Amino acid sequence: MSRSQTGRPKVSVVVVVYNMAREAPRTLFSLSAAFQRDVHSDDYEVVVVDNGSAPPFDPQILAGLEGNFRLIRMDPAPRSPVHAINRGLAAARGEVIGVMIDGARIASPGIISLAAMAARLSDRIIALTLGFHLGSKVQMQSVPEGYDQHQEDALLARAGWTEDGYRLFDISVFAGSSAGGWFRPMNESNAIFMPRPLWDELEGYDERFTSAGGGLVNLDTLYRAVALPDVALVTLLGEGTFHQVHGGVATSGTGAGHEIWQAEYSTIRGRPYRTPCYRSHYLGCIPPNTLKSVAMSAYAAEPGDQGNQQ
Repeated sequence: MSRSQTGRPKVSVVVVVYNMAREAPRTLFSLSAAFQRDVHSDDYEVVVVDNGSAPPFDPQILAGLEGNFRLIRMDPAPRSPVHAINRGLAAARGEVIGVMIDGARIASPGIISLAAMAARLSDRIIALTLGFHLGSKVQMQSVPEGYDQHQEDALLARAGWTEDGYRLFDISVFAGSSAGGWFRPMNESNAIFMPRPLWDELEGYDERFTSAGGGLVNLDTLYRAVALPDVALVTLLGEGTFHQVHGGVATSGTGAGHEIWQAEYSTIRGRPYRTPCYRSHYLGCIPPNTLKSVAMSAYAAEPGDQGNQQ
């Protein structure tokens, strides 16, 4: 990756955190230059937006990371992270901006370099990453069965992910939003990258989504993004984000809030949510740790899965 001729970083990543003293340090380390591959620390920045954590997010955590990290504090903060995301988008200086709505998601090592590479293909590019859940099952199932933070800490320690981030694929499964695998449309991307003009065209995240956690706003953002005219979609093959257990509503296994989120979406959009239909290109490598999931995804994919936005 080469630095922008304007002196600005090529890539910005906006990460929203809320009461994630255990999870956020791992996520932010995974975005540091000590972990990300084929990228220099001065080529990108990470904008951390603390959405009203109590106690506030500790800035000393950022001081110990290699790279360019900035902290923005939302106080007071609404229960939805949407305002925090848009605040981060406004503050970001990169030509390409990625958003991670959930600061509990560890990133694989090639996300930033591949997002920058994708942006060189078109000025109307959207780079998508799949989501995974740590553990042997999606956390909506594993948490009610007893999977917790202590088990997850042990799982991560045994995997040695800080030495090789692709080992995260060995201890995770596709998230529900990416249940179709690598080659079928996903409901949401938890690290989505676009050039700033596309974010402006989209007008960021829709601030009418006021439910806890933002409701279906991340799904809505992907749906609206792929519907923009003349965009090209790229899925970052062999990369992903890995969700840590942190008591979030969506992955707690209780189902709490889902009806409220669906109702909120229908009120805002005038129809129920439906999975977007799109055609994606693929960019990246296939690390050995992903071979099994790639093979399963290829077998499960059906002709016509990816089509034009309806």
